[in-house]
Amino acid sequence: MELVHFRLLITGRVQGVGFRKNAVEQAIQLDLRGFAMNLQDGSVLIEVEGERSAVERFVLWCRRGPALARVDNLRIETGPLVGHSGFATRR
Repeated sequence: MELVHFRLLITGRVQGVGFRKNAVEQAIQLDLRGFAMNLQDGSVLIEVEGERSAVERFVLWCRRGPALARVDNLRIETGPLVGHSGFATRR
């Protein structure tokens, strides 16, 4: 099992549409760790880590987001594992 850490920057209509709440639910279902937070520029930043195939499924969900969202762009950066515990929203 390969563990990975991805940092996602998601732009579009991603604030005020339940993106972070739904991202937490998706991440918990996939047994992932990390956080999701709104940025002041209207984007959402997500750090996620876990088993590669689960993280890749999470990224696929992030490309769509919840029903009211509109994802214009999703940028992915990889990095070293941080050791997050659980998955939550941050302010």
